[in-house]
Amino acid sequence: MSNLVAPHGGKGLVCCLLEGAELDAEIKKAAGLKTLDISDRAKGDLIMMGIGGFSPLNGFMKKADWAGVCEKFLMADGTFWPIPITLDTNDEDVKVGDEIALKAKDGVVYATMKVEEKYEMTEADKKWECELVYKGQGEDSADDKFWAVAMEDHPGVQMVMAQGKYNLAGPVKVLSEGDYAKRFPGVYLTPKQIRAEMEKRGWSNVAALQLRNPMHRSHEYLAKIAVEVCDGVVIHSLIGNLKPGDIPGDVRIECIQILIDNYFVPENVINAGYPLDMRYAGPREGLIHATFRQNYGINNMLIGRDHAGVGDFYGLFEAQEIFKKIPYATEACPEPGKALLCKNMNIDWTFYCYKCDGMASMRTCPHTKEDRVILSGTKLRKALSEGAEVVDHFGREEVLTRLRAYYASLTEKVEVKMQKAASGQDMK
Repeated sequence: MSNLVAPHGGKGLVCCLLEGAELDAEIKKAAGLKTLDISDRAKGDLIMMGIGGFSPLNGFMKKADWAGVCEKFLMADGTFWPIPITLDTNDEDVKVGDEIALKAKDGVVYATMKVEEKYEMTEADKKWECELVYKGQGEDSADDKFWAVAMEDHPGVQMVMAQGKYNLAGPVKVLSEGDYAKRFPGVYLTPKQIRAEMEKRGWSNVAALQLRNPMHRSHEYLAKIAVEVCDGVVIHSLIGNLKPGDIPGDVRIECIQILIDNYFVPENVINAGYPLDMRYAGPREGLIHATFRQNYGINNMLIGRDHAGVGDFYGLFEAQEIFKKIPYATEACPEPGKALLCKNMNIDWTFYCYKCDGMASMRTCPHTKEDRVILSGTKLRKALSEGAEVVDHFGREEVLTRLRAYYASLTEKVEVKMQKAASGQDMK
């Protein structure tokens, strides 16, 4: 019997990826079905459903699930879920009862789907979703400002508002994991694979560090805090699509491995990647990170400053605070397995302090911000993209060397906007 946390939803790992003769038969069948083009986001969602990362989901959400998730963090059956997982289309011809093939931009048919529900998404519906899921407590989310800036500066809001007229719901049969295993050998790991590795190592109390930026000293510090208090840490990087200006997955994975090889005890760390696109939903995304990490066997989610944030839409520690507001087993999720079991491991603002002569946090360092090196992925990307000097103690030199080589190889520069959270303006 496993000592790892059980998968979310109380049904074990729900894996929609077909294998063997069943897969061959469904691929043949898909060739004769009506084809629906899907977004990169939907492609990532399908792969996560395929490998069990989105357990207990076995398809895209119906309207009751969509509404319940937006408003109450609950699907219609009472299962906790923080962000809608939906499939949009403008296709007028798709009908309830149809079987369709879902094809991504790379030309690959990733799944077949039985359409059980088709519901209209008006502009008002999309705005309602954005205001509940993507609007936070930062200054860019103020009532008189949110819509004035979100359509230009918030990629998650842009994505929702650009969705089609309808959402399609129903179970899926997943046919492909794409090329992730080939592109990221030994790093792209399914929940079953990560669970097997952690059980092999004897782990039961595990933390995940979410990354979409290369690891700087603050990330390294967070991971080492987790190693000290848990059996081990999974450095779990997003290897799906990001917004312009973010650093691609292969470069980030290489930088992480450089750090592990030089500054960690390798037996206490797993370097892994997962196939989703970022939604940039801040606090809600912190919750989805914890939800699918539970499916990977992880029971602690490291949550630091401005987790999954974008611009100044979210409060610095709003992603920590939201864990206090969601329904747990004693409230709206009384049925076994339907509540979130992966807990937040909150870490205060971290930095290098010259006077402390080392990494510290607001809880351990008594000095002022003038004594500190403010660390953030955005700040690092901005400096590197502009060819500016990176201040001492921001990152390890071996990693900075690799990142400088990446930026030197770019033929087109992307502007990186500096938000208040990254600049350290709010630090006392």
